[in-house]
Amino acid sequence: MGIDKDAITISGAGPAGLAAAITLAKAGQRVIVYERHAEVGSRFHGDLQGLENWTTTGNVLQELAGLGIETSFSATPFHDVTLFDPEGHEHHYHSPQPMAYIVHRGAAAGTLDSGLKDQALNAGVEIRFGKTCRQLPAGGIDAGGPHGADAIGVGYLFETDMADGAYVALSNQLAPGGYAYLLIQGGQGTLMSWMYADFHNEKIHLQRCEEFFYDKMKLEMKNPRHTGGAANFLYPRSARKGGLLYAGESAGFQDALWGFGMRYAMLSGCLAAKALLADRPEDYDRLWHKRLGGQLQAVLVNRYFYQRMNDRGFNLLLNSIDRAMQRKPDGRRWLHDYTALRFWKALCFPFINRLHHSKRSAPDASAEDCDCTWCRCQHSRP
Repeated sequence: MGIDKDAITISGAGPAGLAAAITLAKAGQRVIVYERHAEVGSRFHGDLQGLENWTTTGNVLQELAGLGIETSFSATPFHDVTLFDPEGHEHHYHSPQPMAYIVHRGAAAGTLDSGLKDQALNAGVEIRFGKTCRQLPAGGIDAGGPHGADAIGVGYLFETDMADGAYVALSNQLAPGGYAYLLIQGGQGTLMSWMYADFHNEKIHLQRCEEFFYDKMKLEMKNPRHTGGAANFLYPRSARKGGLLYAGESAGFQDALWGFGMRYAMLSGCLAAKALLADRPEDYDRLWHKRLGGQLQAVLVNRYFYQRMNDRGFNLLLNSIDRAMQRKPDGRRWLHDYTALRFWKALCFPFINRLHHSKRSAPDASAEDCDCTWCRCQHSRP
């Protein structure tokens, strides 16, 4: 495969790669995106996912608009969520502002992926489907997604007559170290168990999730189809090798706590593009550290303690939320405070980061002269 030296090259047409491509093209750059699949969003088939809206006080859609990313996809705000404790008791939380936006994933019209693709094409981006880009000797952006599994999700997509809603269950019996969720929107549903341990028993955990939501919600699934995914997260020392910049989960940028990584992906793609537009790829680490660094540190610390909770710990967590809601009934505010980088988290982070062993090394673990879009040269971290 030949690389066009007159264009900026991006590997991967996921949210990170397309956000980078849109930013570059709108600035007048010629951009070529290589996507190994035949279409965008090929890992998904209408999956409902949450675009989080709590890590900043401002609205996520407005932040993306300020970066040139339009909301050309379906984004349904949800203000209410029901959490179940390990005993199955319900805890209802509300927020005046959206806690998140439900988006659809996949290649169909209205999905996040197809909306970003259309924006990229309209801006003049060339997307070469069915093509891989294993090396970028002239630099560029690797946005190839996760290459390891620190967490896995298994579940179903289905049609339903159930009312719209968002439901989350905290139980190590349903999702070890993670959580199970049921999202219903516009007659479509997604049931998932996101687990951070005990992967080999994924079928057992998924069956328990089905039984749980049948019991609690009278779950109704028509034409169910299996779905699944993986998440890879770490805090890299650097997200670049020379002129090669890593965005999204290629860099490890993921919400280590609960897996809400789409916002990180698009923001990091835009930041990588800005560094290349300034012809200063060395600025990329400073840019992502400033916007994402504190958040990534906070969620990694939260993940460390959350994953060590047993079911009693989940009960204590939900009880603390209940007390906070009595003082100020705003679920979004609680999520913002819980996931923010506090002084004690900053102190804990260096020690917890040393204890965290991702399923994949960081980009900077490879040799300086390596230009692989993900290092396949088997170099180890010094």
